[in-house]
Amino acid sequence: MRLAALVLAAALAGCQRTAPPVPDPPPRAAGVVEIPEDSPKRKQIRVHTVETAALPSDEFTAPGKVEFNPNRISRVVLPAPGRIAEVSVYFGDAVQKGDPLVTLESPEADEAATAFLQAESGVTAAKAALTKAEQDYERAVDLYRGDAIAKKEVLAAETALSQARTALAQAEAATQQALARLDILGLKPGAPRPRIVLRAPLSGKITEFNVFAGEYRNDTSQPLMTIADLSTVWVAADVPESNIRMVSLNERFEVRLNAFPGERFQSRVARIADSVDPQNRTIKVWAELDNRAGRFRPEMFGLVRHVEETHVVPVVPREAVVQMEGREAVYVEEAPGRFRAVEVRTGRRAGDVIPILAGVRAGDRVVRDGVMLLRGY
Repeated sequence: MRLAALVLAAALAGCQRTAPPVPDPPPRAAGVVEIPEDSPKRKQIRVHTVETAALPSDEFTAPGKVEFNPNRISRVVLPAPGRIAEVSVYFGDAVQKGDPLVTLESPEADEAATAFLQAESGVTAAKAALTKAEQDYERAVDLYRGDAIAKKEVLAAETALSQARTALAQAEAATQQALARLDILGLKPGAPRPRIVLRAPLSGKITEFNVFAGEYRNDTSQPLMTIADLSTVWVAADVPESNIRMVSLNERFEVRLNAFPGERFQSRVARIADSVDPQNRTIKVWAELDNRAGRFRPEMFGLVRHVEETHVVPVVPREAVVQMEGREAVYVEEAPGRFRAVEVRTGRRAGDVIPILAGVRAGDRVVRDGVMLLRGY
């Protein structure tokens, strides 16, 4: 009886014992997304290997405008009043240095030619007077040695000789002045009824024109035409005061013009203004641009860009970087189908890539397409 009671108690106790608890699955690592191999979502994800690129560490851009090269432009004026007898060129023509532009009939040309002839006559007369003074002096010396004349007559002959030499020097100087005047007017000595021919001072194109045959011009300060050599042009840029430290003569500027989208041109800094514009706190900088192809025209607008220096950093496509709780991150592929969100520190975007200053290294594999799919997984 007692044995039966013990057996019954043991049976009841066995019925009340609970089954052992089933262990919980291990928690998924923070920021890690795993996509099964057979999931169709896996095919929507594209991975990109992180590469390096040389990107600027300090740079600036500024608005720019194409201008004439001020060192290669000439405004043609008359050397003397007169009547325009002939015009050999017209607006828009291309000219070479020395080409005839305008023929002028001027009273000053006649005066200059006459003055030269008079100066030459003066030299001829002065040479004859000098020859006679030399002969008189030599004869006076011989007579004085023979006690035929007094010494004062020798001294008088010597003074006359000195005066004759001075007169010849003055006559020759006057001839040189008259010849220089002819040269300024573009005239040749001895030409009958001289006409002044204005010639191109440099090669280029006629960009302004204000002269017509037959008119009489008294104002010699008013330009007849403007010739500009467009083989080079200048790009004027307003560089912020805070960036002028990066600019020095012969620095390279990259130029982008609105007329040629997508193209970039190299220029060289030719001049930096000596003062700051007090209104916008900028400094004017002019860069010279090669224009032998004739593509650039004054008044074109664009941008100039200058890079101070570059450094090599890892870069990722801009699509790879996402915002997570106010921070930037990328998804790194740790294994096929396994991706981890990694916080990164980025630099300034450069085109379609973003420099990574911390977080990933070159050679890491980051998700380029399907980033938003992983965020919502």
